[in-house]
Amino acid sequence: MSHDLSQLLSEWPYDPDQTIRIITAEDGRQVMQLRLPLGVEQYELRGRPDGRRPMEEESYLDHMESEVRRYTDQHGSDLGFHIGHDDAVELHNEGLLYYYRYLLLFQINDYARVIEDTDHNLRLCNLLERYCHDEEDRNAVLQFRPYILRMNAVAKAMAMLHGSLPGSPTAVLQQAIDEINAMEEIESPAFQLEKVRSVNYLKATLKQVEESPADEAEQLKRELERAVQEENYERAAQLRDRLNSLG
Repeated sequence: MSHDLSQLLSEWPYDPDQTIRIITAEDGRQVMQLRLPLGVEQYELRGRPDGRRPMEEESYLDHMESEVRRYTDQHGSDLGFHIGHDDAVELHNEGLLYYYRYLLLFQINDYARVIEDTDHNLRLCNLLERYCHDEEDRNAVLQFRPYILRMNAVAKAMAMLHGSLPGSPTAVLQQAIDEINAMEEIESPAFQLEKVRSVNYLKATLKQVEESPADEAEQLKRELERAVQEENYERAAQLRDRLNSLG
């Protein structure tokens, strides 16, 4: 088997305006690919982006959460459970993989998967905050929690605006602002920057949502027409419900 990628790269020439695609692999699963100037990256869309199953779990985070449950069952509580340096590094590296994937997913408006991936990284933050006692290991991830929460809230708000998720987008955005403002301070320039930047971004998004109900309705109508044309009646029903809620 040749390891030369020339044919693959020539079949998908680099175009800076179209760098992301989702394809069906030979076994039927869908994967996301990113075309770079000098190559291609491929991301699994289920489980870890790299397709690994650490300790036969879906992710290293799942493995560590299982370890907490086992410890708690044995000792009657989680008191004394500790995440050491090596495990913290594994969690940090895994969080980066999910970060790379949800950035791409956000670009193609796959908000449901962005929510899943940011939920994963928020769980990771909570785990490290509770059980990792080394400040440097812990804050390597926690310094980015404002940004993760921002992306999670914006993805939820966008999904609500598109009718694929029930709820109030303004309430979700305001809750995220309040949560970020209430976060315990971390001695990290990245944390300070992300906290201010994320709150400002969320406030601007909230204002835009509040001031443009007509634009939202027009967008929903266009999506409804497209859903009917594609005979996606479940999606069409969700969009009608969303339009009705706008009055």
